Amino acid sequence: MLYLQFIFLLIMLYLGSRSGGIGLGVVSGIGLAIEVFIFKMPPTSPPIQVMLIIMAVVTCAAILEAAGGLKYMLQIAEKMLRSNPKMVTIVGPLCTYTMTLMLGTGHAVYSIMPIIGDVALKNGIRPERPMAAASVASQLGITASPISAAVVYYLSQLSGVSDKITLMSILAVTIPATLVGTIGMALYSMRRGAELQDDPEYQRRLADPVWSERIRTTTATTLGEKLPSSARNSVFIFLLALAVIVVIAMVPEIRTLKVGEKAIKMDAIIQMMMLAFGGIILWFTKTRSNTVPEGVVFKSGMVAAIAIFGIAWMSDTYFQYAMPSFKSGITEMVNQYPWTFAFAMFAVSVVINSQAATCRMMLPVGMALGLSPALLIGILPSSYGYFFIPNYPSDIATVNFDITGTTKIGKYYFNHSFMLPGLVGVVTACLIGYALASMIL
Repeated sequence: MLYLQFIFLLIMLYLGSRSGGIGLGVVSGIGLAIEVFIFKMPPTSPPIQVMLIIMAVVTCAAILEAAGGLKYMLQIAEKMLRSNPKMVTIVGPLCTYTMTLMLGTGHAVYSIMPIIGDVALKNGIRPERPMAAASVASQLGITASPISAAVVYYLSQLSGVSDKITLMSILAVTIPATLVGTIGMALYSMRRGAELQDDPEYQRRLADPVWSERIRTTTATTLGEKLPSSARNSVFIFLLALAVIVVIAMVPEIRTLKVGEKAIKMDAIIQMMMLAFGGIILWFTKTRSNTVPEGVVFKSGMVAAIAIFGIAWMSDTYFQYAMPSFKSGITEMVNQYPWTFAFAMFAVSVVINSQAATCRMMLPVGMALGLSPALLIGILPSSYGYFFIPNYPSDIATVNFDITGTTKIGKYYFNHSFMLPGLVGVVTACLIGYALASMIL
């Protein structure tokens, strides 16, 4: 019966992924209700902390966007890209990776992708090379961000296991690992596919008058737009927020209000700082609060919070119910080959399209199986597997932004532009991460 219920869980996750966005959460709500009232599974607690982290970080990032800070960051990134046009396949992914690391979300990638494609096209470089890698890098950077929900959830669950596990020790593993993974897939991408002038789809579009006109006249740039000083100031304030969080994480005494009391947990600190600095940006830059919900970051982030609400609650309810029966058989396999848990993380992520939800679903399972914190932290990048099925918004947007047609979803669906860069990036990051975690933790 447990196996049939597991198949039911996968079906509900699949149906939710087909609906996309909020559909992920509400379809999972149907599954949760069936688990509780039909299968008689006791409901677990909803993932409140993960949702609050996402809401706080997204709110601050959305205020930054409304204040013009994201556009200011975009202009800096564009200057870097246009000053090194022949290196766009390296610089492009590093730009999207860095933006995600700073913002804790990959939803800012939409604004820079047309620029990466424009730089590549105007320099005769196959746009698929930098664009596909940049899309993957924007998601790979989530597990390197000190304010991402995935990292903060890991910290909240594992910090009590060992004194060695802190925000800085997790980042000491995930930042180098994902950075090497990003560089590795960028280097791989530099020679992938036919040269632009030899690509049959590009030549077909050049022969089409409508497409040819679009290709010849396209120009994507932000450099001609003069931004107010408040845009620059909002970025400085946001960077100050990140610095404050890092300092508080490094000095636990700051989080201890009274002698002998336990320090305030970092997930609460991050929520406080994101809300507080969001308010500071709002006041200092005189940004109108009614413009904040209109941005891409706010809409995408809040949709993600609803999706995780349903996904994590439904999944956690099943695994808490099934774990006593599964534990003996799974433990034997995982104890013999601990690294196989990375495949489970990856497979779950493929289905549910969220690293935070994957961590919320799988980390308690890994801890219950007795896996070491070093392993769990080292394979954290395996929570990004949703490039495997090309239905994630950033990947679909990247395909649409590439007017040359080189970035595409293949005839057989799985032979798409993001598959190989994603595999190279994630596998490399996990190997480096596990090696680093074994030394640091």
